[in-house]
Amino acid sequence: MLQVILHAADIQDRDGGKLLPATVVGLFPFLRKLYADAGYRGPKFRTALKRVLRRVKLRIVKRADAANGFVVLPKSWIVGRTIAWLNRCRRRARDWEDLNRKALAFVRLASIRLMLRRLCKGT
Repeated sequence: MLQVILHAADIQDRDGGKLLPATVVGLFPFLRKLYADAGYRGPKFRTALKRVLRRVKLRIVKRADAANGFVVLPKSWIVGRTIAWLNRCRRRARDWEDLNRKALAFVRLASIRLMLRRLCKGT
């Protein structure tokens, strides 16, 4: 996980996503592609991204119109799998935190735990 942004539940994803490019620009100048789901489709997010990260190509992963039932979307399984791994942490199973900074801290701790388990698994 490169970056996490938490915002209030009454903010749409594409409106909250405008906060992402400003936080990522200095940390990861080597980024060239950004995959996003259909919730980030639209001119607001695209212009906010181009204003800060000019070289990044935005790829919207959307469901095929001809699909019937459940269909695995390319690249979207990465996000779903990562969220599932982070939610396996007992503290992340419920939203007990009353402040966004506390919730963000526990997301980061769960991510650190996941990476440490992977690094130590081979030893």
